[in-house]
Amino acid sequence: MIVDLLRPLWRLLPLDIPMRQRIQQRLFHAAPFFFRSHPGLEAYHRAQRCADQWLEERLACGRQEAQPVRLLEAEPLADPPARLIAFYLPQFHPIPENDAWWGKGFTEWTNVVRGRPQFPGHYQPHLPGELGFYDLRVPEVMARQVALAKLYGIGGFAFYHYWFNGRRLLERPLEDYLRSGLDLPFCICWANESWSRRWDGRANEILIAQEHSPEDDIAFIASAASYLRDPRYIRVRGRPLLLVYRPELLPSPVETARRWRHWCQNNGVGDLYLAYTQSFESADPARYGFDAAIEFPPNNSHPVAITKRIERRNRDFKGMIYDWTVYPEQSRHYAPCRYRLFRGVNPSWDNEARRPGCGAIFLGSSPSGYREWLENAIRDTLDRFDDMSERLVFVNAWNEWAEGAHLEPDQRYGYAYLQATRDALEGTGTSQTAQINPSASNRAA
Repeated sequence: MIVDLLRPLWRLLPLDIPMRQRIQQRLFHAAPFFFRSHPGLEAYHRAQRCADQWLEERLACGRQEAQPVRLLEAEPLADPPARLIAFYLPQFHPIPENDAWWGKGFTEWTNVVRGRPQFPGHYQPHLPGELGFYDLRVPEVMARQVALAKLYGIGGFAFYHYWFNGRRLLERPLEDYLRSGLDLPFCICWANESWSRRWDGRANEILIAQEHSPEDDIAFIASAASYLRDPRYIRVRGRPLLLVYRPELLPSPVETARRWRHWCQNNGVGDLYLAYTQSFESADPARYGFDAAIEFPPNNSHPVAITKRIERRNRDFKGMIYDWTVYPEQSRHYAPCRYRLFRGVNPSWDNEARRPGCGAIFLGSSPSGYREWLENAIRDTLDRFDDMSERLVFVNAWNEWAEGAHLEPDQRYGYAYLQATRDALEGTGTSQTAQINPSASNRAA
């Protein structure tokens, strides 16, 4: 009861993800009796029990050198059992605003090369492989990204969309994509947070703020309509899929959803399929007038901290280290959900490059572990959804290089994570028919 009363206040606190996770871990440890009904408590206890055993085995075996995987020589994967949608970051070209805020010529690569190892065996920096330090203003770059995505079974990109009361940032890659002949399906995810200087520790300094209003709701959806009408745009049950990163930041999400649906129906777009990413909460999407929710690991996933167990850390390191391996383990026994929930996975996570010495590092990720997690997510999706258009699994991410979450090839693993993606699709696709139970249609609804 107390937790339910305090939850709205918790969502409003101006805390970044690592700080939220640290506070949650301490509360779970210090006062578990207050959180008996919290969905993350059981996962916390289970992961805590296996963390010591995992760490002992990992340290005993020592760091294993990664073997880069070569580019696959094959045809693009046809007829995958589910559609994988990878989140796509467009911040790989300079814009005037970033020049002013972060320095002339700033792109995401500026952050990436700052990464430094914080303990022996720490994989930093993450350096790109085949695609190099690309610039998204060069059309050949996106053409190659699409070719790689199709080869390894990615079924679409979810482009982050930055809209601030009529002002758009980092819009060029998506606009270029819209004008191109590239045929990979896509959708947009409105990243509806204000921008601050949290990367360098000054989270209270707002760079550009959101100003949500009824008028802005209409302006936003009218602007987005050019994407929603595109024949390549991803549709679920025939309805364009629109993602929102944090609907709880809207003054009245239900009213916003209503306005969007009304405008689209009256302007030839049709009804929307609205989904939100569970970045900070795990609410029923109906609370916001939405159709579905999307897992967004590692956000809001209650990871187990193992910082103090990692020896020989840099003396100035003030970040947190978590156990990534609990995610494949937890995916073996997905908990039932009473609403439409699309599974999400990530290949790895480490935002040390964005927050030097203060990052959130997830230790233990591997192509094989990612493959297992993805296979389990696909099987769960096939079991819960009969409609092919709803068999969606989201990957965080295609190219979040400064967060150590990228499917794109790098210098250490080569194409290993892309190969693991295709292997997972092919492995689950061979038994697809046996896994589908017509009587179990949309049990998540």
